Amino acid sequence: MKKTFQILVALAMIFLMSCNNSTQTANTSAAEASSDAGQANVKDDASMKDIVKVAVGSPDHTTLVSALKQADLVDVLANPGPFTVFAPTNEAFNKLPKGTLDDLMKPERKTDLQNILQYHVTTSSLKADYFKDGQTLGMVNGDNITVSVKDGKIVLNNSATIVASVQASNGMVHIVDAVLLPPAKK
Repeated sequence: MKKTFQILVALAMIFLMSCNNSTQTANTSAAEASSDAGQANVKDDASMKDIVKVAVGSPDHTTLVSALKQADLVDVLANPGPFTVFAPTNEAFNKLPKGTLDDLMKPERKTDLQNILQYHVTTSSLKADYFKDGQTLGMVNGDNITVSVKDGKIVLNNSATIVASVQASNGMVHIVDAVLLPPAKK
């Protein structure tokens, strides 16, 4: 009986040591991955996609992804959140006056681009059924948007309609058909 107990203890120690070693290897790999870049570059194919990975995976949001990169906002939106992002499609960006997007993508206009992109984000995870007619939402840039419900469709600032919604690991992505422009500063 004593010999059986000793064998079980030895096996348990070997098992625990091997688990500890694999945990250290996994932690080292995660640390190495995150030391190269921010949260957006952490590789994880098993979990639900975060907001950035949802946008990157959408062929309809290449312009938004480029703008997020130019504005240095990718890592922010890959963080835990929660966030609600109103994500304009490529077609929505194409509706802007000619030359507007090209001008905003210039390095000297980075602050203006950040302001516009932050006007598309609120710091909570809001599903479509949360929105009510006449509701006001505070956005990350400090301004507000107004929600309208018209014929069962959710419209923001009387200009952008939510056409689809995608749950992300760190919030909600509501795909919109227009770019929201913050009110002019007084």
